[in-house]
Amino acid sequence: MIKGGCQCGTLRYAVDAPLGRASVCHCRMCQKAMAAPFGAFVDAPGLTWVRGTPAYYQSSNKVRRGFCSACGTPLTFEWSGAPINVAIFTLDDPDVAAPVIQVGIEGRRPWVNETFDLPVRPAQDAPWLTSIISNQHPDHDTADGQPAIAPARRDERPGED
Repeated sequence: MIKGGCQCGTLRYAVDAPLGRASVCHCRMCQKAMAAPFGAFVDAPGLTWVRGTPAYYQSSNKVRRGFCSACGTPLTFEWSGAPINVAIFTLDDPDVAAPVIQVGIEGRRPWVNETFDLPVRPAQDAPWLTSIISNQHPDHDTADGQPAIAPARRDERPGED
């Protein structure tokens, strides 16, 4: 059984069939929906919602996208007549769905291939990172079945030291 869910834990799902093709999509619609340079999705036949149900946005005449209305996590890409796709990074173990193809490459940003050549700043060089207390739901089902509690307000963004 493959499981996953949103950032706050309000929504959890299970997939009881083998995952299908995993892909990354560079189209502008996926970029905006994921707020990222691409969307990473995998076919998830047999997906069932085991906690909560997503809200939906009809992003085109063919596709609706499921998301958590509590924390905003994008979760599904649902093309009418095709298996539901889940966002790979909502899986408890995203490594079970390594992409095998890229689509929508006309929208690929020119700098995407260069990101791995950028300078790296290890966590130990950013002391403010140690002050972060995550409210994210763990990458597994919880014994009490409850979602993580979101903070009442967001503190100021820490400056870079």
